Amino acid sequence: MKAVGYTRSLPIADPQSLLDVELPDPEPSGRDLLVQVRAVSVNPVDTKVRLRSEPPPGEVKILGWDASGVVQAAGPDAKLFHPGDEVWYAGSLVRPGTNSELHLVDERIVGRKPRSLSHAQAAALPLTSITAWELLFDRLGVEKEGKGAGGSLLILGAGGGVGSILTQLARRLTNLTVLGTASRPETREWVLALGAHGVLDHRNSLSSELRKAGFPEVSLVASLTQTDRHFPEIVHVLAPQGKLALIDDPASIDLLALKRKSLSLHWEFMFTRPLFDTPDLIEQHRLLCAVADRVDAGVLRTTLGEHLGTIRAANLRRAHALIEAGHVKGKIVLEGF
Repeated sequence: MKAVGYTRSLPIADPQSLLDVELPDPEPSGRDLLVQVRAVSVNPVDTKVRLRSEPPPGEVKILGWDASGVVQAAGPDAKLFHPGDEVWYAGSLVRPGTNSELHLVDERIVGRKPRSLSHAQAAALPLTSITAWELLFDRLGVEKEGKGAGGSLLILGAGGGVGSILTQLARRLTNLTVLGTASRPETREWVLALGAHGVLDHRNSLSSELRKAGFPEVSLVASLTQTDRHFPEIVHVLAPQGKLALIDDPASIDLLALKRKSLSLHWEFMFTRPLFDTPDLIEQHRLLCAVADRVDAGVLRTTLGEHLGTIRAANLRRAHALIEAGHVKGKIVLEGF
């Protein structure tokens, strides 16, 4: 099968940083599905793993987590899907990635693909949907389907992949007032189109931007990028007993700053369940099916931002470069081999 991988951790400008390769076709066992990959998207985790995890000499590491495709075969213990089913999922950190024609994945982290979306449109959503859903409902404990008292949520980096679906989930499935941050005109328009009540410029102080918008404080913050840079202002704008959830990798933050207001910190890492094979692993299957239902009902929309062509090394290098430069609106998708 065709695949794209790497043998050394190199800067993305190096032509050897990602390579087109040929690998043996994998065989499903246990609860695995063998999926014919039709489309993938590229996430910041792809670039981080490429730079931080060099394969052993002589081995090729395949990146990629988001995928939309068709089940070709199923292991003997698989129960949820059958050959011919269209599926979407976000894979596992401890298995080969989705940048390959054929891919093995545990069916318990796979959902049915939304019928109303193409494979390219669908591939933009799984990893970010899982991250946003778990952050909002599991970590921050927000009640969904319009239940619960309305508070306020500030999303730092609302125009990115996770921010784009988190904005929709928070606006359409909760009673929260949703505020996002963005700096470029195109990303500001994108965030408003996704349903945010207001957009702040994160190049300025968050407290001053919030005051201008009529919000002296917020009850919840989802920090999706540059948490260490914004941390003092996050503490300042959070209301007493507020909650902060983050997904990035801040070099250093002062946790004692949270004490005075009794603020709580919540990490979200959507790979935790497959990484540790947790007893509730199948919750990711249920989550993805729930998102698919809401997409097909018109409640949620794809966050595809840019289609970069077929799944090959040259196009994936372009995608990695755009992500590393921070020049991404929504999700970057590649389709077909």
